[in-house]
This record gives sequence, C-alpha cells and structure tokens, in this order.
Amino acid sequence: MSFSGLTASRGARSHSPLLAVRQDSRVAAAACLAVLGAAPAASRACATCGCTLSADAATGYSVSPGLRASLEYDYVDQDQLRSATHAATARQVVDSPSNPALGGGEIEKQTINRYLTVGMNYSPSADWNFNLLLPYVMRTHTTYGTQLMPYAPEETATDRVSGARFSELGDLKLITSFQGLLPTRNLGVQLGVKLPTGHYGTSVDFASGPGAGTPLDASLQAGTGSTDLIVGGYYFRAVSQSFDAFVNGQFQFAVMHAEDAPGNDYKPGNQATVSIGLRYVDDPNRILEVQLNLSHRDADEGALADRPDTAGTVAYLSPGATVRVSDKLHLYGFVQVPVYRNLDGYQIAPRWTATVGGSYSF
Repeated sequence: MSFSGLTASRGARSHSPLLAVRQDSRVAAAACLAVLGAAPAASRACATCGCTLSADAATGYSVSPGLRASLEYDYVDQDQLRSATHAATARQVVDSPSNPALGGGEIEKQTINRYLTVGMNYSPSADWNFNLLLPYVMRTHTTYGTQLMPYAPEETATDRVSGARFSELGDLKLITSFQGLLPTRNLGVQLGVKLPTGHYGTSVDFASGPGAGTPLDASLQAGTGSTDLIVGGYYFRAVSQSFDAFVNGQFQFAVMHAEDAPGNDYKPGNQATVSIGLRYVDDPNRILEVQLNLSHRDADEGALADRPDTAGTVAYLSPGATVRVSDKLHLYGFVQVPVYRNLDGYQIAPRWTATVGGSYSF
C-alpha cells in the first residue's frame, strides 16, 4: 500500500466545485489509501481470507508527476476454522468432509502470514501512472494433516502437528493506470500483470511433525507459478467540505501457469474485489478513513489444488488513518474486521488483519 502527498488545499471547495475537485485530486488519491486490493500477490491458506485492504489508488491515482517509494507491512493470522458462514470443528472436517471421496479431511491448525511489500510508483504526467509492487512473504503454517473418519480426539494431539516456515520473495505486480478520461482526472482505468517471480508448486516442504519432508500445499507457497492479468477501474470525488469518497473494482485471472504437467498442475482461482470508502479530511495532516472491502475468489484448479476448500466470498470493514509527517513522507495504519464470510469447504480464516506502511515522494 502506498499513497501520494496530501498537499491540496481544502479551502478551494468554497469556490468552484470543479476547481475543488482538481485541487483535491491528490488528496482524494491519497485518500483512497488502500484501494483496489493491491495487497501482496502471494496466495493464502484460505484463498479468500487474506488481507483485502485496498492499496493501489494512493499512488496509482496521483495526478502529480514524479517518483514515489512505499513500504507496507501486512499481518494476517489465520487461526479460526470455518465453513460456509460459520465456525467449524475438527470433527466436522473429518466426519463431514468437503470431498467425500477422500473418506476424511485435512484439519488445518494455523497459518501466520507476514508480508513486507516494497513499491515504486512513477507518474510521467497527470494522466499516466506506473506502479511496481514486490512482496517479501514470511509464512508459518501448521496442520494436523488429513485424518480418516470417524474423528478421534487424539488426531488433534500436539504430536500430530506438522509445521512449515519460510521467508522469501513473492510474485511481482506491475499496474498501469490511465486517468485522463475526465478533465478532473478522478476517473481511471487500470491494466496490469502479476508475474511468477516467487517459488511455487512444491518448492517448500514441511520441516517438522509427521509430515516432515512432504511438500507444502501449492496455495501456501510464496508464489502461484502463474502469469495473471489485472483489469480494474476507480472513481473518487469530494462529497462535502469534510468528506471524500471512492469506489473501485478489480479482476485478476491467470492466463498462463508454469505448473502444468498432467497430474502435477496448479492454477489459482480468479479473484474479483470491490472497495468503497469514506474519508474525513478536515485536517489534511490527519485523515480518518473507513473502507468496506468485498472479495470473491473462484476455486483453485489442478491436481495440486485443494479445489473444494479454496473458493468463497468475504467482506471486511476496515477503519484506519493517514498521518502526514512532512510534505514528502506519509504514514498510515488500518485494521480489518470481517463482517461477512461465506467459504467453500473448510478454511482457516483470520479474526482480524492489520496493515501499517508509509510512502515517500522524491
């Protein structure tokens, strides 16, 4: 997540509304802080349960030519077993499996995700913006493994836990934005690509427990092994003297996948995100914001995919704030709280997520 400088004058709104939109465009762009779900591109254990905070608009929507750098840290602790819209139990996973043909199911314990994302954003003019995002993925995953029915309590004993841990680069994103459609430059379209720069497939093994030496799930690797296209659009504007609002949508889908050998293939599910947000901007040095982040993901595909347990729809309410430390440096923080989750099969989901970061304009 990154964003541009908050230097526009709020007082201009008492004059021409069009002039106000023009002068506040940088504020509104930064105000969109965390738009378009540009969270790190790595996949999650629960494919629909990772951080969905909108992040791209802050820099992507800036109308000020120049170069900006950003650094963001996301924390996602998936420790709640869920199915459909409610919590689930280990007994349900085994005795009512999402894939009955297996005669049981995998009881996942926890996945702790930490993402450190470096971003570089360049705007050659007021109409164009190019944003590069590269995540460093730090992940710890534990599972009781696949158990056969009927469920027995000893199957969730401490000695049944297998664990894996890694820290490495994930998949790189490059997104181009064009916002010259309107004179006010507050309506834009986006086209981007995600490249398979992170390790994928079966590159990381479990290091402890009964599963030591066996490959970690493909959906838990640092990368997906796929080349994805990203298309999106956004709109932001002032709605009163004190408030700005934005809405955006983005769709990401794989067009090629490197893991494609018969019986050894994996393709991540398509994902659609929509975010709407409202910001309180009376003081441009301290901006309060709340977002509603909606995300739907289709099931992963391929022999290495856990197809019954990767699709779903989630909605998060995300309050946060942006602080202008100087004209060049801005810091922000957000917390995400789930308000709706409908997950296929059995997935481990976070009870909350947190994001902190900053950007610097050169």
